[in-house]
Amino acid sequence: MERKNQTTLKEFIFLGLSDDPKLQSLLFALGLMIYVITLTGNLTIIILIQADQHLHTPMYFLLSNLSFTEICYITTTMPKMLWDLLSKDKTISFAGCVIQMYFFLTTAATEGALLSVMAYDRYAAICHPLRYTLLMSQPILKWLLAASWTVGNINAIVNTSFIFSLNFCGSNKIVHFFCDIPPVLHLSCSDTSLAELVTFIISGSIMITTVSLIVLSYILIVSAVLKIHSAQGRIKTFSTCASHLTVVSIFYSTAIFTYMSPSSSHSMEQERLISVLYTIITPFLNPLIYSFKNREMQLAFLNVLGKK
Repeated sequence: MERKNQTTLKEFIFLGLSDDPKLQSLLFALGLMIYVITLTGNLTIIILIQADQHLHTPMYFLLSNLSFTEICYITTTMPKMLWDLLSKDKTISFAGCVIQMYFFLTTAATEGALLSVMAYDRYAAICHPLRYTLLMSQPILKWLLAASWTVGNINAIVNTSFIFSLNFCGSNKIVHFFCDIPPVLHLSCSDTSLAELVTFIISGSIMITTVSLIVLSYILIVSAVLKIHSAQGRIKTFSTCASHLTVVSIFYSTAIFTYMSPSSSHSMEQERLISVLYTIITPFLNPLIYSFKNREMQLAFLNVLGKK
């Protein structure tokens, strides 16, 4: 009888980043520019790696897959956010919210797994240069890529299933610009403790495992680099890891704040601002800090232009 008195929500309403019309116009222009640059930058990386034979190496194979994941990742949230900034209708259907969360969680966890695989790649290249081609052979690369997407899908299936099995019978206003776990849980009129525990265990396990692999890889890398006698040699060797470490720092610091800290420790507004960093800024910065500062990528770009 209690369940019959509860109203099942058919749609949600995004409150977005701002309700100020002037600020919304500014955010739309800025957001559209970031989205176009992100797509262009990451697509350029993929095309350059495919076009230049010198970039047909494990490191660049992984980088092209990271760029593809970044495109999928930002596209799960950005087009809808841009539409809402211009439209008065900021609704999303219940099914649409489920689908958006599923793909967001899939690509987010896949990116985290790929970053740990890329750390392993740097470890293999620096610590075992003579065995590098064996350790990062095509079959191993394909297996690692498949494993990364499998982790992403498991993360999404489990979390999405638990969250949307809850009852939603109160407000349908999401204090966010997309269907993320914390703001959707905030709307449930059920006991969310089990769903929060599942999120903490599943997402936490993925984060702890991937971060641990990254940290272990870099401990071994630093140990190997310190054995190089030349200071210039040490700097040159470790410089190949600098961009990866920057991306890892931005991605994981914001994700851990959102998913691993108690929901009562921060407001929805704080989560909304922090999520801008890992959903929009990280994919935007990836081509800039990971590739276009890379000399081999610059040469590949010039070669492609020269051929044309």
